[in-house]
Amino acid sequence: MTEKDVSIEGLSTTHRLPSFFHAMVCFAGVLLLISCGLFVWQASLHALIFLALIWVALQARGLGYSFIAIRRMMDEGITKALPAIYIFLLIGMVIASFMQSGTIASLLYYGLNWLNPSIFLAVGLVLCSLMSIATGTSWGTVGTIGVVLIGIGDAMGIPLPLVAGMIISGATFGDKLSPISDTTNLAAMSAGTDLYRHIGSMLYTSLPTFIIVLIVFMIWGMQYGENALPGNHINEIRGALAGAYQLDLWVTLLPLLLMFGLSIQRYAAEVSMSCSILIAMLIAVVYQGKDGVDVINALWLNSPGATGVESIDALLGRGGIYSMAWTLLLSIMALALGGIMHHAGFLRVLLMQLITRIRHVSALIAATIAAGFFGNMAMGEAYISIILNCQLFKGAYQERELDQAVLSRSVEEGSTLTTGLIPWTTAGTFYAATLGIPTLDYAMYALLNLLNPLVSIVMAILGIGLLQRVR
Repeated sequence: MTEKDVSIEGLSTTHRLPSFFHAMVCFAGVLLLISCGLFVWQASLHALIFLALIWVALQARGLGYSFIAIRRMMDEGITKALPAIYIFLLIGMVIASFMQSGTIASLLYYGLNWLNPSIFLAVGLVLCSLMSIATGTSWGTVGTIGVVLIGIGDAMGIPLPLVAGMIISGATFGDKLSPISDTTNLAAMSAGTDLYRHIGSMLYTSLPTFIIVLIVFMIWGMQYGENALPGNHINEIRGALAGAYQLDLWVTLLPLLLMFGLSIQRYAAEVSMSCSILIAMLIAVVYQGKDGVDVINALWLNSPGATGVESIDALLGRGGIYSMAWTLLLSIMALALGGIMHHAGFLRVLLMQLITRIRHVSALIAATIAAGFFGNMAMGEAYISIILNCQLFKGAYQERELDQAVLSRSVEEGSTLTTGLIPWTTAGTFYAATLGIPTLDYAMYALLNLLNPLVSIVMAILGIGLLQRVR
């Protein structure tokens, strides 16, 4: 291969460009190490990323890079993510403060009151969506209100795989569009686009899909209109929430409304989140009567609620900076890994081979979505798939003058949406274990997860929602 001089943050070095075979071996080694480590050895994902870092660094060393140059590559990968790292820290505090202020408790209390048999599936979809938008986590939504809805659906005689599919559809939709979701921030950060531009781009494909799915669930739900509603179960939960919190919506929803209002006004995510945290803390102390020191400490690590309902107490105990440590540390390590693969040329060589086979924008978007799905299958995690696929496809979107928000949208549709449909991913196993429904049983009813990628590809073929890059 030819020698080439490059500069990484002022550091000049001479290296060889990897061959396509070498790039394939490097990339396949990462996939094999992570997939075998997760599914065969059941090893820690963070430890596996460390070993993958060693593997990729050795491959870069073989190309002639010095240790200092390799470390600079890692630094470059992480440095670009610093704004999102700040947001990761804020996400944990937003969730904890919303729990302390009664914002989440109010959404549960009034949301449960809307349910009746004929509109159970449709309202459940909306409720899970709102809960996931407010908390920024599909897992938290599935593990709390999802468990409640499964119990109600079972008592109504509605097929549980159908109920589970509805829960996961709503939880994933809200997670995708929440400004405090870790995957939403990660996709925007990895693609190099603004968080709210990323969310706005996803609305092009997600909102039409959500409307279609809502209509389908409304039609399906009509056939269960005569089934009895287990009102005592709902009343027990609502009574426990009312006993633990003041639930005036005009007060408890102020933090959420403030955050959304500032977001619509295009304030920086850090500003809108910080303001919502402060107002939520004030409400927790003044309106909910909580101890000020306890509220402050909750920003680091929240404590379980005290309603007496175990699943609800677990939800109300979520949040805090510490709760984001797993995702934050994994992201930093994966970004360092992606930095080496990008700057050493491995991803560029793979991309050059892929670009020669892609003629149309719609094919590029379809390839991005497919890569996310297969990345989830290989690595068992959406986080790494999001980062690596943004690195892999970024140049191709730039060459076609597409906004990076189209890349981040396509990556989320391939990675975030499909991870819960694969039985051996962390999301798939969590959903199945929490709801008590096998992944392959509910997957066919997780309509939003199935349809959204297809809608995106069809819209790309029709030339709809293809945002041009802002110069």
